[in-house]
Amino acid sequence: MSEGWRRWLLGGLCVAVVVGAIYFPALRKKLRSSAKTTAPSEEQARRELTQPTVASSSDMPTKAKMFWASDEDETALAPVTVELALSRDPSLRAKQVLNTLLAGPVDSDLRTLPPDAALLAFYILPDGTGVADFSEAFATSTPSGILSEQLAVDSIARTLEANVPQVRRLKILVHGQEVETMAGHVDLTQFFPVSTAAAPAAVPAKR
Repeated sequence: MSEGWRRWLLGGLCVAVVVGAIYFPALRKKLRSSAKTTAPSEEQARRELTQPTVASSSDMPTKAKMFWASDEDETALAPVTVELALSRDPSLRAKQVLNTLLAGPVDSDLRTLPPDAALLAFYILPDGTGVADFSEAFATSTPSGILSEQLAVDSIARTLEANVPQVRRLKILVHGQEVETMAGHVDLTQFFPVSTAAAPAAVPAKR
């Protein structure tokens, strides 16, 4: 390689180094700024979900009571009051509070339902039976065990009891179908009492 070409090559490399030193820090800063804008923290996302947002003119800010796991007793539930914009329609109101329950508390360790589960539908029958249809993750992602499964069901029932008095008992479906158990233990072929005026024990479903 001639002396002239060597000088040109070295000069080009120097220019590339200078350009890189100027450009890449700015690019890295821009990417970090973009990431902060488009990807809020998990805690921020949960806090936003519990803010009272009015979905329609009939939805009014209401102090709703959610039941997540207790931070003092891992075998129990504890009520948490959050302000939500809730519908006066019982079915819509039930969807709103259950979606908030699914979103989970700020402390993710206290959530009772799996984060990837979704409420597909909710409707109330004339006899006061609330039918909650969850995605498959409700069963597949819930930790298997009588305690974790019972806490999950109880958190749904008690949240409905506190916020939707029209629901007297609960029937849980998974993707539109009745399943035998939640994750191997709690029997989902039965109805679960919701209202304090309902029967104290779960009512077996008609097969």
